[in-house]
Amino acid sequence: MSDVTQLPDLMPALPEIILAIGAMVLLMVGAFGGRNISYAVFGGAMGLLGGTFLVLLLVPSFGETFGGSFILDDYAYFLKLVVLVGSFFAIAMSWAYAKSQSFDHFEYPILIILATLGMMLMLSANDMIALYMGLELQSLSLYVVAAINRDSVRSTEAGLKYFVLGALSSGMLLYGMSLVYGFTGQISFAAIAELLSQEGASIGLIIGLTFILAGLAFKISAVPFHMWTPDVYEGAPTPVTAFFAAAPKVAAMGMLVRIVIDAFHPVTSDWQQIIVFVSIASMALGAFAAIGQTNLKRLMAYSSIGHMGYALVGLAAGTQTGVEGVIFYMVAYLGMTLGVFACILSMRRQDGMVEEISDLSGLSQTNLPMAVILGLLMFSLAGIPPLIGFFGKWFVFAAAVEAGLYPLAVIGVLASVVGCYYYLRIVKVMFFDEPAEAFQPMPTELKVVLGLSGVFVVFFWVMPGPVVTAATAAAQSLF
Repeated sequence: MSDVTQLPDLMPALPEIILAIGAMVLLMVGAFGGRNISYAVFGGAMGLLGGTFLVLLLVPSFGETFGGSFILDDYAYFLKLVVLVGSFFAIAMSWAYAKSQSFDHFEYPILIILATLGMMLMLSANDMIALYMGLELQSLSLYVVAAINRDSVRSTEAGLKYFVLGALSSGMLLYGMSLVYGFTGQISFAAIAELLSQEGASIGLIIGLTFILAGLAFKISAVPFHMWTPDVYEGAPTPVTAFFAAAPKVAAMGMLVRIVIDAFHPVTSDWQQIIVFVSIASMALGAFAAIGQTNLKRLMAYSSIGHMGYALVGLAAGTQTGVEGVIFYMVAYLGMTLGVFACILSMRRQDGMVEEISDLSGLSQTNLPMAVILGLLMFSLAGIPPLIGFFGKWFVFAAAVEAGLYPLAVIGVLASVVGCYYYLRIVKVMFFDEPAEAFQPMPTELKVVLGLSGVFVVFFWVMPGPVVTAATAAAQSLF
């Protein structure tokens, strides 16, 4: 007879179990609670994410479970906390939008929770099947969320594009995993790494690895698998875009780092070439394609592509320092992005939401605090010292230089210089153009998110220790 699974065996997965049960409870509440229950579900979802964060923070149970398929180490622990923060603030920023734009779908916060559950499973995946299950749970939730505004043609089109291209990328990922399994006979990351260190990589395995990286590149919207990003960012409801730009990017990058370091570290020279190419292409496209954009959400889409390229600079180094740089960069990116989208969600006038860059004209004369903080966020995204965006780029470029990837670091610096143009253009519009019609007062929750983001971005250099120490411990657990 097989042993009965005891509760302590499931303790490393306790936060995921809490999220899964909580999502099902909220689904029942929403389905049977009547017409006006959606705001209670919104509040319950925020409480569930906050409670899960505290459980993970205060009583983590490091170790493996489910036969080694699920692992909670320092790496997964830190990135899960970051993902939970991103999801919490994404729902919080949706509150005012839901009230003003008739966006009170109770399914929305539940889908965010299910997507977050998928992200946490991705970060703890210790074999290819567990990774794929977490990835698909996240992806299926995001497909629905992108098209959740059924009355909008743009939202429906965004969801359809995301679904079709996402299905294609999932197929490529599965095909690559099947090739790796066929040539190694293993699905566990540790077993694959051990086999590769003993026997090296065959041509078939390298092809499989290429397909895996192609599938994962789609999830972080890296070139040449970025084509969905501008259309989905522009077409999806703004709170959905804010969520897409934050937590899922952190989780997908974390998943990419884990699979190449844990499973394919013995063949670093093979995947390093792919990462370098994708990084350069993403930085270049993000820098040049954003210059002609007039829609702020679309500009942020190209900015996101560029920033994923910068993060990949650290991964291309293939070292502990490089992974530390990637982790820190994603934390910095999350903080900056949430603040920017808090501003975008505040761009509301009597006749509805606006999202053109020209709508920010003269913002400094109509809402000086918002203009100042948004300007600082733009400087940070551009990498201007002493803001946190500068330190993020410093860490990844320094790792590339340490690994001897001098051309990659130089290209990254040049792309940053080009990117400064469209970030500074927004600052110029806000402070030097004639003022446009003033926006309606900013809701309290958006003020809180924007204020926290501004403090984090501007004053990080005062006390960088906790984040840097956590990033270092997370990177060490992979090596």
